[in-house]
Amino acid sequence: MSRRQFAMPHRPAAGPPDDTGCTVLHVDMDAFYASASLLARPELRGTPVIIGGGDRGVVLSATYEARRFGVAAAMPMTRARRLCPAAVVIPPDHRLYAGISESVMNVFADVTPLVEPLSLDEAFLDVAGAVRRLGSPAAIAAQIRDTVADEQGITCSVGVASTKFVAKLASGLAKPDGLLVVPQADVVPFVQQLPVGALWGVGERTEEQLIRLGLRTVADIAHTPVGTLRRALGETGAALHELAWGRDPRVVAPIRKEKSVGADQTFAYDIDDPVEIHRRLLQVADRTAARARSQGMQGRTVAIRVRFADFTTITRSRTLREATDVTRDIYVTARSLFDDLGLQRARLRLVGVRLEQLVPATTAPIQTMIGEPDHGWRDADRAVDQASRRFGAGAVVPGSLVDMRRNDRRH
Repeated sequence: MSRRQFAMPHRPAAGPPDDTGCTVLHVDMDAFYASASLLARPELRGTPVIIGGGDRGVVLSATYEARRFGVAAAMPMTRARRLCPAAVVIPPDHRLYAGISESVMNVFADVTPLVEPLSLDEAFLDVAGAVRRLGSPAAIAAQIRDTVADEQGITCSVGVASTKFVAKLASGLAKPDGLLVVPQADVVPFVQQLPVGALWGVGERTEEQLIRLGLRTVADIAHTPVGTLRRALGETGAALHELAWGRDPRVVAPIRKEKSVGADQTFAYDIDDPVEIHRRLLQVADRTAARARSQGMQGRTVAIRVRFADFTTITRSRTLREATDVTRDIYVTARSLFDDLGLQRARLRLVGVRLEQLVPATTAPIQTMIGEPDHGWRDADRAVDQASRRFGAGAVVPGSLVDMRRNDRRH
């Protein structure tokens, strides 16, 4: 049974559902990247559209018209094109998405300071402190939906419940462009009629394990002894038993620190030249460092990801003595990690660089090298950041990347 094939239990009572105590909201933008991209292409609304890049990339998002053909996020573009050949493909505009996301998050912040972003396009809100000022939780949810639609021209769906788990389920059921309240009295029947795959934390492998145990619905899990679940799934089994009874003690956490920041690049053609791969590593290291600086963060661990032509993927990492946000430091470490792999003309389709163990840049000590000029690599990076903010991303790039860009355009 699909995790999306479930419905709200029948409510015999007339009138709107009771939202007393349902102060947790999960707000989720509808097909966010696709909806944002169509703001400049209104003639494509109501048609299948895929947001992605090239034949070797993956789908970032798709309109609901394209999703009806089976197109889904993270799907290879080649497969998406086969499933929906009539779809229009639009390259992603991450600057646009970030700007709209910031505006939407500001709408949430006007309602309550207790906002927990999960990504650019979704967040939890605790509106308990806003009820006296703005009305009931359902009224607040409706106000948020109207404001986002009026100010940004995109729609969102909102789940209203007493816990984060149920609120997120409700927003998924409300899509697209809907609002669903799950009263506290209805939580148990609402949760227990779901397929096991709808539970938070149940991926494909866990779902297969549960089905092998004969557990197909959440009600089956709820009525299985905790000891049996723990023996089969470890502590995950105990956590699922709690969720099966609608119990979720987590609170909305307004400060959510990023654990890592990074970038990767899928090549337009397989690459086996080490010199060319070094250039690609420099490109993604530069993007990674810029993203860390834009967030005011530095990291101590540099990690690389390498994907071969047969889709085999390996990762390696190294921890530095001091945290950094300097492009040169990150690139030198990433290049060393790659060289240590000892690959001999291996054909690659993707490389990625990540910066981990992040700390605020204001608290990270700056360790200068003996003989290093006062105005060094860090100052050069910040000058590049200023130019990018004024003239656009990529206005200034390392000289070794100029020929690579020309080569990419030829391909």
